[in-house]
Amino acid sequence: MTSISIVTTTYNEREYVKQFVERVRRALEEIEHEIIIVDDSSPDGTYEEACKWADRALLVRNAGQTIGLLIGLRAAKYPIVVTLDIDLENPPELIPDMISVFLEKNLDLLVACRTIIPRISERFASKTIGRIVGIRDFYSNFRVYRRSLFKDFRPRLKESFGGEFIVYAWLNNYRIGEYIYDPPPRRRRPRIGGRLKANIRIFSVTMKLLTYLLFT
Repeated sequence: MTSISIVTTTYNEREYVKQFVERVRRALEEIEHEIIIVDDSSPDGTYEEACKWADRALLVRNAGQTIGLLIGLRAAKYPIVVTLDIDLENPPELIPDMISVFLEKNLDLLVACRTIIPRISERFASKTIGRIVGIRDFYSNFRVYRRSLFKDFRPRLKESFGGEFIVYAWLNNYRIGEYIYDPPPRRRRPRIGGRLKANIRIFSVTMKLLTYLLFT
């Protein structure tokens, strides 16, 4: 089993930091790893908490999720990078099996796809862009990356909730695979806002990514 870097982004998620790190450590106790938390200048002390528990804590300002993930990926010291949400809706216990699938299939990008996709906007994205690129849970950021292949990635959108990574990989003919899992219950206050606000934002990004994908 190869050494891996774990990357997550945060904004006002101080309450999750300690339990996230502890669960990742337990899941990867037999795998050499590092944990990188990229905090987007949270006012609630998330960065300070991350400094206590993570191997590396990076402080950014107004970066957003996509750029935050890219900063963490580029800061990683190991060749394989796993990204996941800090709120533990992405179970860290699945990471060893995901790494095994990633290596056995010789993939460049593996996306962990939920069996139940909650938001209508995410289901729309998965039936449009996802169908084109072969990923049924397009906005899942529970992923395994081959770090070296994304060093030249330059996002065109300010925020794509991680979707532009998949579009970039597909346009460059990278080997993309899926890992299917049953998700745990969602948290009460999702990071990107309530139901209406989140759906509007995701629909908007999806249309931009579709345009980019179809006319590039």
